[in-house]
Amino acid sequence: MLAIVHPAILAHRALTLGRFSLRMWFTSRSKLSPVICDTIPSRRSHSIRDHPVTFTPSSIAALIVAASFAAGLNVYATVATLGLLAHLHWVTLPLGLQTLSDPWIIVISSVLFAVEIFADKIPGFDLFWNAAHTFIRVPVAALLAYQTASQLSPQLQLLAAAAGAVIAAIAHTSKTAARALVTPSPEPISNITLSASEDVAAISLTWVATHHPYTAAAIATVALIFLLFSLRWIATRLKRLKRRLFHAQAEQP
Repeated sequence: MLAIVHPAILAHRALTLGRFSLRMWFTSRSKLSPVICDTIPSRRSHSIRDHPVTFTPSSIAALIVAASFAAGLNVYATVATLGLLAHLHWVTLPLGLQTLSDPWIIVISSVLFAVEIFADKIPGFDLFWNAAHTFIRVPVAALLAYQTASQLSPQLQLLAAAAGAVIAAIAHTSKTAARALVTPSPEPISNITLSASEDVAAISLTWVATHHPYTAAAIATVALIFLLFSLRWIATRLKRLKRRLFHAQAEQP
C-alpha cells in the first residue's frame, strides 16, 4: 500500500513546487516589467498623436510650394495622397487641411485620379482633358494653399492662395505645353511615359512634402525654374509644329 501511495505523494509535492516556482517567476516578471517598459521605447511614444507637429510659417510656406506644384501636375493624386496619409495617421497636416482625411474626399479624389490615369494617356483627348483642368487644378491649388495657411494672418492667407495659384499654373501650363508637343508623335509610348511620370512625380512630391517640406520645396523650386526656362523652347517648338502641320494641309489636294 505504501509503494502505491508514496509516488502519488511525491507527484503531488512536485506539482505544488512547480506551481510555486511558476508563481514566483511571474511575480518577478511583473515587478521587472515596468523597468523594461521604461527602458525600451514603444511605438506609441513616437505616435503623431502623442507628439503633435508644430507648423512654423516657413514650414507652411514650404508645404504650400511643394503641394501647389504637385497639384498643378495632378490635383486628384495630390488630394488623395494628402487625405490618405492623414487618415492613416502617418502624417500631421495643418488644421486647415484636416478635412482632407474625410473618407468621402479620399474616395472621390481616388476615383477621379483613376479616371485621369486612363484619360490623360489617350492621344488627342489628353489635350482636351488638360485644357479643361485649367479651371480645376489652379483653383484647387489656391484653395489648398489658403487652407494650409489657416494658422497665419488673413493677409498671409491671401498671399499663400495667390502663390499657390501661380505655382500650380506654371506646372499645369508646362505640362499642357509638353503634352501638346508630344501628342502628335505617331507612337503612343512617349505620351504614356510622360503622363505616368507626371503621376509619379505628383504623388512622390506630395509624400516628401509631408515628411520633409523644405526638401520638397527645394525640388519644386528647381523644377519651376527649369520649366520657366523651358517654356520658351516649348513655345518655339510648338510654332514650328504648327507651321509644319499647316503646310502639310496646304499641300494636300
